[in-house]
Amino acid sequence: MPRIRATTVLAVRNPSGGGAIGGDGQVTLGNVVMKSDAKKIRRLFDGKVVCGFAGAAADAFALLERFEAKLRDHQGSVPRAAAELAKEWRTDRMLRRLEAMLTVMDRDHLLLVSGTGDVIAPTDDVLAIGSGGPYALSAARALKKHTRMTPAEIVRASLEIAGEVCIYTNQSIEVVEL
Repeated sequence: MPRIRATTVLAVRNPSGGGAIGGDGQVTLGNVVMKSDAKKIRRLFDGKVVCGFAGAAADAFALLERFEAKLRDHQGSVPRAAAELAKEWRTDRMLRRLEAMLTVMDRDHLLLVSGTGDVIAPTDDVLAIGSGGPYALSAARALKKHTRMTPAEIVRASLEIAGEVCIYTNQSIEVVEL
Protein backbone atom coordinates (compact mmCIF):
# COMPACT_ATOMS: atom_id res chain seq x y z
CA MET A 1 0.00 0.00 0.00
CA PRO A 2 1.48 3.39 -0.98
CA ARG A 3 2.09 5.91 1.82
CA ILE A 4 -0.03 9.02 2.16
CA ARG A 5 2.21 12.05 2.37
CA ALA A 6 1.35 15.46 3.76
CA THR A 7 4.37 17.39 2.70
CA THR A 8 5.99 20.76 3.31
CA VAL A 9 5.75 23.01 6.37
CA LEU A 10 8.07 25.97 7.06
CA ALA A 11 8.33 28.28 10.07
CA VAL A 12 10.36 31.46 10.48
CA ARG A 13 10.46 33.26 13.82
CA ASN A 14 11.58 36.77 14.65
CA PRO A 15 14.19 36.81 17.44
CA SER A 16 12.17 39.66 18.97
CA GLY A 17 9.01 37.52 19.04
CA GLY A 18 6.33 36.35 16.66
CA GLY A 19 6.83 34.93 13.23
CA ALA A 20 5.02 32.93 10.57
CA ILE A 21 4.39 29.33 9.68
CA GLY A 22 3.10 28.01 6.39
CA GLY A 23 2.41 24.88 4.47
CA ASP A 24 1.56 23.76 0.99
CA GLY A 25 -1.70 22.00 0.20
CA GLN A 26 -0.60 18.83 -1.52
CA VAL A 27 -1.33 15.34 -0.23
CA THR A 28 -0.15 12.40 -2.30
CA LEU A 29 -0.83 8.70 -2.22
CA GLY A 30 2.19 7.06 -3.81
CA ASN A 31 2.72 9.01 -7.03
CA VAL A 32 -0.85 10.36 -7.27
CA VAL A 33 -1.97 13.76 -5.97
CA MET A 34 -5.07 13.04 -3.88
CA LYS A 35 -5.69 16.55 -2.58
CA SER A 36 -4.24 19.91 -3.49
CA ASP A 37 -5.74 22.19 -0.84
CA ALA A 38 -5.07 20.46 2.48
CA LYS A 39 -4.75 22.64 5.57
CA LYS A 40 -1.58 21.67 7.47
CA ILE A 41 -1.43 24.62 9.85
CA ARG A 42 -3.57 24.93 12.98
CA ARG A 43 -3.98 27.65 15.59
CA LEU A 44 -4.13 26.31 19.15
CA PHE A 45 -4.55 27.67 22.68
CA ASP A 46 -6.76 30.65 21.71
CA GLY A 47 -4.53 31.49 18.73
CA LYS A 48 -1.36 31.92 20.83
CA VAL A 49 0.28 28.78 19.42
CA VAL A 50 0.54 27.73 15.79
CA CYS A 51 1.32 24.17 14.77
CA GLY A 52 2.17 22.58 11.43
CA PHE A 53 2.40 18.90 10.62
CA ALA A 54 3.93 16.63 8.01
CA GLY A 55 3.75 12.90 7.52
CA ALA A 56 0.83 10.51 7.52
CA ALA A 57 -2.24 12.71 7.87
CA ALA A 58 -4.19 10.58 10.36
CA ASP A 59 -1.07 10.20 12.51
CA ALA A 60 -0.45 13.93 12.43
CA PHE A 61 -4.01 14.70 13.55
CA ALA A 62 -3.69 12.24 16.44
CA LEU A 63 -0.47 13.94 17.55
CA LEU A 64 -1.95 17.39 17.11
CA GLU A 65 -4.82 16.49 19.44
CA ARG A 66 -2.40 15.13 22.02
CA PHE A 67 -0.20 18.23 21.78
CA GLU A 68 -3.22 20.47 22.29
CA ALA A 69 -4.16 18.49 25.41
CA LYS A 70 -0.58 18.85 26.70
CA LEU A 71 -0.77 22.61 26.08
CA ARG A 72 -3.91 22.83 28.22
CA ASP A 73 -2.30 20.67 30.93
CA HIS A 74 0.74 22.96 31.06
CA GLN A 75 -1.05 26.34 30.83
CA GLY A 76 0.19 27.06 27.29
CA SER A 77 3.88 26.37 27.92
CA VAL A 78 5.07 25.25 24.48
CA PRO A 79 8.44 23.82 25.62
CA ARG A 80 6.83 21.82 28.43
CA ALA A 81 3.96 20.56 26.27
CA ALA A 82 6.39 19.56 23.50
CA ALA A 83 8.69 17.72 25.91
CA GLU A 84 5.77 15.86 27.48
CA LEU A 85 4.37 14.90 24.07
CA ALA A 86 7.78 13.70 22.87
CA LYS A 87 8.22 11.63 26.03
CA GLU A 88 4.77 10.07 25.65
CA TRP A 89 5.28 9.54 21.91
CA ARG A 90 8.53 7.69 22.50
CA THR A 91 7.31 5.48 25.33
CA ASP A 92 3.74 4.63 24.30
CA ARG A 93 3.54 1.47 22.18
CA MET A 94 0.72 2.78 19.95
CA LEU A 95 2.14 6.28 19.52
CA ARG A 96 5.59 4.94 18.55
CA ARG A 97 4.08 3.66 15.31
CA LEU A 98 2.82 7.07 14.23
CA GLU A 99 4.67 8.56 11.25
CA ALA A 100 4.48 12.32 11.49
CA MET A 101 6.35 15.37 12.73
CA LEU A 102 5.12 18.60 14.31
CA THR A 103 6.44 22.12 14.15
CA VAL A 104 5.13 24.28 16.99
CA MET A 105 5.58 27.99 17.51
CA ASP A 106 4.48 30.65 19.94
CA ARG A 107 5.75 34.19 20.44
CA ASP A 108 8.92 33.00 22.18
CA HIS A 109 9.60 29.47 20.91
CA LEU A 110 9.95 27.49 17.70
CA LEU A 111 10.27 23.72 18.13
CA LEU A 112 10.33 20.50 16.15
CA VAL A 113 8.72 17.51 17.86
CA SER A 114 9.46 14.03 16.49
CA GLY A 115 8.55 10.46 17.32
CA THR A 116 12.10 9.61 18.31
CA GLY A 117 11.71 11.80 21.38
CA ASP A 118 13.40 14.83 19.86
CA VAL A 119 12.38 18.36 20.76
CA ILE A 120 14.65 20.64 18.75
CA ALA A 121 14.85 24.43 18.76
CA PRO A 122 16.71 25.65 15.66
CA THR A 123 19.54 28.10 16.30
CA ASP A 124 18.58 30.35 13.38
CA ASP A 125 14.79 30.48 14.02
CA VAL A 126 14.04 28.68 10.75
CA LEU A 127 12.51 25.19 10.71
CA ALA A 128 11.09 23.02 7.93
CA ILE A 129 9.60 19.52 7.84
CA GLY A 130 8.19 17.21 5.20
CA SER A 131 9.27 16.10 1.75
CA GLY A 132 9.94 19.61 0.50
CA GLY A 133 11.40 20.73 3.82
CA PRO A 134 15.06 20.83 2.75
CA TYR A 135 14.22 23.01 -0.27
CA ALA A 136 12.07 25.40 1.75
CA LEU A 137 14.66 25.53 4.54
CA SER A 138 17.48 26.44 2.15
CA ALA A 139 15.43 29.16 0.49
CA ALA A 140 14.29 30.58 3.84
CA ARG A 141 17.81 30.73 5.24
CA ALA A 142 19.06 32.55 2.16
CA LEU A 143 16.16 35.01 2.15
CA LYS A 144 16.48 35.66 5.88
CA LYS A 145 20.19 36.32 5.57
CA HIS A 146 20.16 38.44 2.40
CA THR A 147 16.85 40.35 2.45
CA ARG A 148 14.73 42.47 4.75
CA MET A 149 11.60 40.42 4.14
CA THR A 150 9.16 39.75 6.98
CA PRO A 151 8.84 36.19 8.31
CA ALA A 152 5.51 35.79 6.47
CA GLU A 153 7.06 36.95 3.19
CA ILE A 154 10.02 34.60 3.67
CA VAL A 155 7.71 31.66 4.39
CA ARG A 156 5.55 32.29 1.33
CA ALA A 157 8.49 32.84 -1.06
CA SER A 158 10.38 29.82 0.27
CA LEU A 159 7.37 27.53 -0.06
CA GLU A 160 6.86 28.77 -3.62
CA ILE A 161 10.49 27.89 -4.39
CA ALA A 162 10.08 24.45 -2.80
CA GLY A 163 6.94 23.95 -4.90
CA GLU A 164 8.95 24.59 -8.05
CA VAL A 165 11.49 21.84 -7.31
CA CYS A 166 9.80 19.24 -5.08
CA ILE A 167 7.23 16.97 -6.73
CA TYR A 168 5.47 16.50 -3.36
CA THR A 169 4.95 20.24 -2.81
CA ASN A 170 2.47 22.48 -4.62
CA GLN A 171 1.71 26.19 -4.91
CA SER A 172 -1.46 26.13 -2.80
CA ILE A 173 0.17 27.88 0.15
CA GLU A 174 -1.30 28.87 3.50
CA VAL A 175 0.69 31.22 5.76
CA VAL A 176 -0.30 32.05 9.33
CA GLU A 177 1.35 34.88 11.24
CA LEU A 178 1.82 35.06 14.98
